[in-house]
Amino acid sequence: MKVLVAEDDRLIREGLAEILKREGYSVVQAEDGENALELFRLESPDFVCLDIMMPKISGYDACRKMRAARPQVPIIFISAKSEEIDKVVGLEMGADDYIVKPFGVKEVIARIRAVTRRCYAATEEPTSESVFRMGDLEVSPRELRARRGDTTIELSLRDIKILQLLCENRGQALHRHTIFDRCWGEMYFPNSRTLDQHISQLRKRIEVSPKDPKIIRTVHGAGYRFDG
Repeated sequence: MKVLVAEDDRLIREGLAEILKREGYSVVQAEDGENALELFRLESPDFVCLDIMMPKISGYDACRKMRAARPQVPIIFISAKSEEIDKVVGLEMGADDYIVKPFGVKEVIARIRAVTRRCYAATEEPTSESVFRMGDLEVSPRELRARRGDTTIELSLRDIKILQLLCENRGQALHRHTIFDRCWGEMYFPNSRTLDQHISQLRKRIEVSPKDPKIIRTVHGAGYRFDG
């Protein structure tokens, strides 16, 4: 899933991009409203994070033009303008959500995941609809959630990619390089601990006993496996 981040402050823009990449999204960045509209046309992002006060073309005007071109694309305004009237204007302009700067990482992730669920709900892609099981865990990709009994577990887009890959190749040991290529992208060059750290955190959420995992098993010298 591709996200367009339009923000003239480089540090904020790159920080947002990093949060999104860690969650498993492909990100394109724009430094002003004019560049945002050009990338919106060329890249066809699945949703947009849009600053309001940008050079050349404001976020409000960019939102108008994006809505005219593709009415269903979700848009999140991210702005330092925190007055209630600013939020109302932003939402009336067609934005799906409004985040006030400065913001916390957890807040951004929660709102991004909510928008992602709406993106999936608006599509008819089978891969985004198909619930699958891994042991006693039921995974719902389009909800970015898993369930075990009455317990609901929140997942990132990258978590979903990893679990789908393991489930589709049940019984096979998947090498780290294969998981990186499929779940991070071929152009991603992580350090040697990135995958292990991600799997460790994922196990804490989905395994009954993370120290004795039944869903994501380690294959020493190779990678990981789901036995089914």
